[in-house]
Amino acid sequence: MHTIEPFFRWRDYYIADEDKLSPFYRRTYSEFEFDKKVYNYYIHPQWDSIGSETLYIKILYANYKQDFAIIELLGEWNDCLANDIMLLKRRVVDRMVAQGISKFLLIGENILNFHYSDDCYYQEWYEEAADADGWVVALNLRPHVRQEMQAANLHYYIHISEKYDHIAWRQYKPLHLLQLIEGMLYEKLLC
Repeated sequence: MHTIEPFFRWRDYYIADEDKLSPFYRRTYSEFEFDKKVYNYYIHPQWDSIGSETLYIKILYANYKQDFAIIELLGEWNDCLANDIMLLKRRVVDRMVAQGISKFLLIGENILNFHYSDDCYYQEWYEEAADADGWVVALNLRPHVRQEMQAANLHYYIHISEKYDHIAWRQYKPLHLLQLIEGMLYEKLLC
């Protein structure tokens, strides 16, 4: 797992630790010291901790004029034991919402497992996003993670679908990816 780096090719557009509005402003990273773990496996030091022992994130992009953010996730999303959604919501999402972000794209290809507890924080996030004409979309979830989330009825709050699981998002620039996702959401409304 230590070789899985957060996506870095958008650093010309955005760097979270240089953004004064980011929850990770002025965070420093080591390229050589591996100090974070998911269970017994060290992870790349560029991932950001939200206080969970198993779930790490990286804000890849935030655009306050477009009210849009892209967050990549790594590890096990465990609401049952660690209440990871509460940590993500309170320590990252709430701060971004306070700065006007209402459209969240979650890159989930490195989420290894998902364990459900309840939907309170998901519902709160959905309502805050919807009140500002926003949304939350999960991209490229592993099939078993998507199925677990759908079985927990989280698709009422987060756009979770197989059609979002095969998007080659790395080939897009952030705003082009936003246009693609909004086009897919608009298409869904027309159906």
